[in-house]
Amino acid sequence: EVQLVESGGGLVQAGGSLRLSCAASGFTLDDYAIGWFRQTPGKEREGVSCISSSTGITDYADSVKGRFTISSDNAKNTVYLQMDSLKPEDTAVYYCAADRTRYPNMNYWWEYWGQGTQVTVSS
Repeated sequence: EVQLVESGGGLVQAGGSLRLSCAASGFTLDDYAIGWFRQTPGKEREGVSCISSSTGITDYADSVKGRFTISSDNAKNTVYLQMDSLKPEDTAVYYCAADRTRYPNMNYWWEYWGQGTQVTVSS
């Protein structure tokens, strides 16, 4: 059974940092790409970042480039999202998702989703 479990969310002041984790089970990161998405009430879910361990491809939304870094630890089957210089507009529920592809694209629907973790950035 495929399972994705996010952790690491919380409350932080603007300019601070958080590191989100996405622990995957039921598949290996060699075969699946992992993406991070976020959603706030009344808005569509947006892609934040994604990674393919097999190809090394990473991608970021323009709004987070230079501030967020995605990485993977295949031994732990876990993907991380390091979020620095956080802004109040980064406040959202963050979801990780998995899709069986070596060429991830945040503009299409991904196959598997976690339950999400809340990130709140205070001004």
